[in-house]
Amino acid sequence: MTPALAMGQGATEVDANGDGVLSLEEVQAVYPETTAEDFDAMDLNGDGALDDAEVQAAQDAGLMAAPSAD
Repeated sequence: MTPALAMGQGATEVDANGDGVLSLEEVQAVYPETTAEDFDAMDLNGDGALDDAEVQAAQDAGLMAAPSAD
């Protein structure tokens, strides 16, 4: 499952370039209140992108809300 899919149905457009991970810019497109510091806290391996496990961990920790499945 890609991060966009983990984030809920209808959110597949979050991964704008389709590379299977989310950049700060892609996250900010959906969560504009996310700062670089917030993103760095979610980026557990420090690679500059959020993979599925990091998105799930961020949601579980309350750092990123799971969008509704409208």
